[in-house]
Amino acid sequence: MSARKLAVQLLNRTEQEQSYSNLLLDSALSQSQLDERDKRLCASLYYGVIERRITLDAVLSHYSKQPLRKLDSTVRNILRLGIYQLLYCDQIPSRAAVNESVKLTRSCRKASASGFVNAVLRGFLRDDCKIPYPKDPKAAMAVEYAVPQWLLEKLVDAYGMDTTKAFLADALQPAPRFIRQNPAACTCAELEQALGDAIRPTNLTGAYELHAGDIRKLPEFRKGWFYVQDLSSQICALALGAASGETVLDLCAAPGGKTCTIAAGMEQTGCVHAFDLAEHRVKLIQDNVKRLGLRNVQAAQGDATRFQEAYAGADRVLCDVPCSGIGVLRHKPEVKEKSPEALAELPALQLAILENGARYVKAGGILQYSTCTILKEENEGVAEAFLQAHPEFEPVPVYPALGGILEQPMATILPEMFGSDGFFVAKFRKKG
Repeated sequence: MSARKLAVQLLNRTEQEQSYSNLLLDSALSQSQLDERDKRLCASLYYGVIERRITLDAVLSHYSKQPLRKLDSTVRNILRLGIYQLLYCDQIPSRAAVNESVKLTRSCRKASASGFVNAVLRGFLRDDCKIPYPKDPKAAMAVEYAVPQWLLEKLVDAYGMDTTKAFLADALQPAPRFIRQNPAACTCAELEQALGDAIRPTNLTGAYELHAGDIRKLPEFRKGWFYVQDLSSQICALALGAASGETVLDLCAAPGGKTCTIAAGMEQTGCVHAFDLAEHRVKLIQDNVKRLGLRNVQAAQGDATRFQEAYAGADRVLCDVPCSGIGVLRHKPEVKEKSPEALAELPALQLAILENGARYVKAGGILQYSTCTILKEENEGVAEAFLQAHPEFEPVPVYPALGGILEQPMATILPEMFGSDGFFVAKFRKKG
């Protein structure tokens, strides 16, 4: 099977199953017989089409005589793949992009559409591959940055035009890969010596930007010397401030990155109780903990909205709640396909989890709320509603040691600040 055919199959599955792109791709590539070069091509095309779908569909709508919704899904994704190559893949000759797309119709058993695919792509090519932008400025901006117009307008209202453009432009770039050193297995100096030029230190102690291929092939990864975790997620876990000997609850923990960062900072003492609603996701936490050799973590299945008396009196509680995921567009571009109606239901769930988490915190203890979105109704809106209903809690600075926005009790982290994903953290202390 070719890289392009696998990309089309994955695009079809993404639409049908509404699965996360990274999970689908990792599974498919691990089972494929493609060589490393073709795996990289498949990944680049697959992610690229998802990231730029709105732009690609604007082109396709202009050049197709048939409405997009009436096109066969496979044919539609073959065309998206072809347009993507013509627009964004300078290393692929235009003729090859067209010819390979026509070949795909045959290998995907859609040979009757070969003439149509050829005509659409050659028509676009004859017009020098110029994107047909709408006349309305915001509609044109939505096409340029491949984002739904409702989301664009929400971001502009919240952050202004310049910040929104910077955020959306960043979301279309390859995401840097950050890792965290595991102090239970090695020192920073040992990790730096072992990985050499493959890593670059950041301003956060123990955090590095990694430039490597398949990390699973690195001996240091297999030995548990480090784990992958975005910088904003590391900041969130460190901000909780867990100390040796404390009892910590992580209520929505899978796959366990924050759990591991919290536990590693406690020097193998105390206990981090990590919960997740889905049993198979609890295993992800357990696998990470085992590889890293952390002895102070207990992972179990648990509903973050339901109180368990046995865990009351915790020193610190982290509620990293389910959210729209708008902050991680560069990792999971399909999240922008969610409907605004579905997202409108999230704040009620988020507040329910935060209020339940509050029940576990002892007097003087810390409650922390976080999301990987930058939508204010899921962030400040939830945090402020909680404070209004719970005067027994007071806001405290998120992570003053890092300064800037993190000196505030509610902090929205944007990619321009640390090169990390978009993120939100709010921190409260229980009075008494």
